[in-house]
Amino acid sequence: MPHIDAQELAGRYAAVWNERDPGLRRKAVHALWSPNGVHALLPPQELRETAVRLGFPTAALEARGHDELEARVARAHEEFVASGEYTFRATATHAQQLNDVVTFRWESVLTQSGEVTGGGLEFVVVAEDGRIVRDYQFVGV
Repeated sequence: MPHIDAQELAGRYAAVWNERDPGLRRKAVHALWSPNGVHALLPPQELRETAVRLGFPTAALEARGHDELEARVARAHEEFVASGEYTFRATATHAQQLNDVVTFRWESVLTQSGEVTGGGLEFVVVAEDGRIVRDYQFVGV
């Protein structure tokens, strides 16, 4: 497993969710995730409780492969970033690598004030080429 600059990976990860240009965002998704990469999201507690009430024993959500990953990133961009109200950023410290695993924290912030409005923990497994194979996102952690 090659050494990865974990903080640089965290920065590229946050940047893909902020990218306004769909073509550049598509290229960033392809550069960040392996073709068969998976993004698994553990949603905030209130959404998990709703899912359980609806009969879904596990509330985890997944996007698989570049097409689904592109759609996931584009939808999050539309929801949170496109209006200009929010932006995502990797936290300045604490990204770390152990073998093929990289962990880091990210935040959503108000674009105007920089006030932190949310965030989470990312746990990613990377391939030999440095791209993400499995991406586990824990919102609100």
